[in-house]
This record gives sequence, structure tokens and C-alpha cells, in this order.
Amino acid sequence: MENLEQTARDWLEKRGVKIEDIAELVYYLQSKYHPNLQMEECIENVNRVLSKREVQNAILTGIQLDILAEKQMLDEPLQAIIRRDEGLYGVDEILALSIVNVYGSIGFTNYGYIDKQKPGILQYLNDKSTGQCHTFLDDIVGAIAAAASSRLAHRAAHTE
Repeated sequence: MENLEQTARDWLEKRGVKIEDIAELVYYLQSKYHPNLQMEECIENVNRVLSKREVQNAILTGIQLDILAEKQMLDEPLQAIIRRDEGLYGVDEILALSIVNVYGSIGFTNYGYIDKQKPGILQYLNDKSTGQCHTFLDDIVGAIAAAASSRLAHRAAHTE
């Protein structure tokens, strides 16, 4: 269990998501509120979110389900639902909200906003033409960014 964080980080990387990609989403969400925001601060907050066990568990669970769907290893109708990323499924968002919930209500609004906008890496993860299934991962990455944004906002409020 001591390598759980490193495993979660490795799995993100194998699925094409870098810490810097998530940090760019944090910057996207927070730069207009913090004019002197530096990318290093965004990376630091992403790293702090990734250090949480709840987040690591969500990453591993979501990525595993995406991989099983890619390999056609889930039973129907779940296989088709996850593979198509059906809009009314919602379990992918529920898993992501477990990450957002770690850092309070501002994370919920950040998550909803970024989930609709799909900037940066989220646009790639949401692209069905790649042949990969990222039904859970796109929401997880958005949630990590939203949680890191919330953490950053809370910390900034204490120093302002």
C-alpha cells in the first residue's frame, strides 16, 4: 500500500496524463482570480491532491474500468454503456465527485465548469476517435484539477 500513490501516478502517465496537464487545468480555473499565479503553485496543489488516499483509489478504480471496457471485458449492458460514455450513466461523475469532495464546495463548481468546457487534456481524453476509453479518466482528471483549484483558492484566502 505504500506505493499506492506512485502506482496511481504511473497509471495516469500510461494513460497519457501528465501532472503538468492537470496543473494547466488548475491555471485555467484560477488565473483570473490570482493574477500572479505561477505554474509551480498549480503543480504543487495537484501533487498535494494526488497524495490523498481517496484520490489514489478513485484513479485506480476508474482507470481499471476504462481499460476493461477497452478490452471488451465487462458484461453487457455495462460494457456498451461505459464504452459509449453514455450521458445518463453518471457513475463516472460520482466517482470524480469523491475527489472533489475532499476540498469543499468550491471544488464542485470548478468541477462542473471544467467538465462542460473540456479544455486542454480533457478535450483529448473526451475524444472518442482515439480508440481508447476514458469514460472515467476524463472526469477524474477534471476532478483532480478542481480539487487542486479549491485547495489553491483556500490557501490564497488565508494569505490575502
